[in-house]
Amino acid sequence: MIERLHIGTHKGLFELARHNGVWDIADVQFLGDPVSAVLAGTDGTVYAALDLGHFGAKLWHRDRTGNWRELPVPAFPPKPEDAGDDPHPWSLNEVLWHMPERQQWSGVAGGEQPGINSVLIDPRDPSDIRIGVSCAGLWASTDTGATWQIINHGMYNEYMPPERREDPIVQDIHLLSRCAARPEIVWCQHHNGVFRSENAGTNWHELTAIRPSKFGFAVAAHPRDPDTAWFVPAVKDERRVPVDGKVVVARTRDGGRSFEVLKNGLPQRHAYDLVWRHALAVDETGELLAFGSTSGGLWISENGGDSWTMPEARLPPIAAVRFAPALH
Repeated sequence: MIERLHIGTHKGLFELARHNGVWDIADVQFLGDPVSAVLAGTDGTVYAALDLGHFGAKLWHRDRTGNWRELPVPAFPPKPEDAGDDPHPWSLNEVLWHMPERQQWSGVAGGEQPGINSVLIDPRDPSDIRIGVSCAGLWASTDTGATWQIINHGMYNEYMPPERREDPIVQDIHLLSRCAARPEIVWCQHHNGVFRSENAGTNWHELTAIRPSKFGFAVAAHPRDPDTAWFVPAVKDERRVPVDGKVVVARTRDGGRSFEVLKNGLPQRHAYDLVWRHALAVDETGELLAFGSTSGGLWISENGGDSWTMPEARLPPIAAVRFAPALH
């Protein structure tokens, strides 16, 4: 059995393979181009999204024979008259785009536009969809996107005025992750803390035991154990670096009541690696994990995070990490 790991970086797509217990680079595609997102299918196919700046966004597909081809770029719908100066009028679907509430969606500091960072599809019912938006909370559709409603309650936003602190539509969700075996269990890394929901995102409670900090971007839910999840904490807002210059992973195995700080094999001195939203991944067993950093660091654990190793590779800044199903 050969395990494979796809790493989207600012300078290409790197595929790592594990053979006889050793991870090594098996293939490189799009060298020099920024690969911002990767999706590996169960049938051996791979999708890679490229963010080429003023050259535009590109989407490539690799079929089961290993051949790559560029897919047509999605066409932009007509720009709504009330869209103002919004430079990116394309969205998930027309219904979501034209909702009156969408005008309340906000971007983050620096003039960025609001972004959908999480799309969760219930494996029991594909028409049931949850999306996480920074900054607009969590939205749900039970009819394959024909209608939407905001559903998150129990979160708070520290940088909003007191009267809007708990307003669902101002919540700054960094990432959502759900347990595949128990889809009603959803974890959230929020700008202001970590949260857990037991009813598919309708109600949330904060997990105050997280350490060494409550800020971060990434979260990965165990695919089988609803009480286990992993986070990569950091110092928030102006700094955005690991706490005390030490790269660690926070793991809970009791539903968030307590957390372990995992550091065996991770750099613990003058390490300033930040982990973006989609740069932490867990495989279908829940034992194999990997995460990559803005400094090009890549660490892999084969025992649920108890210890970590670093492949012999210096990679560009990493935006996305995804496991592919094992090939037999």
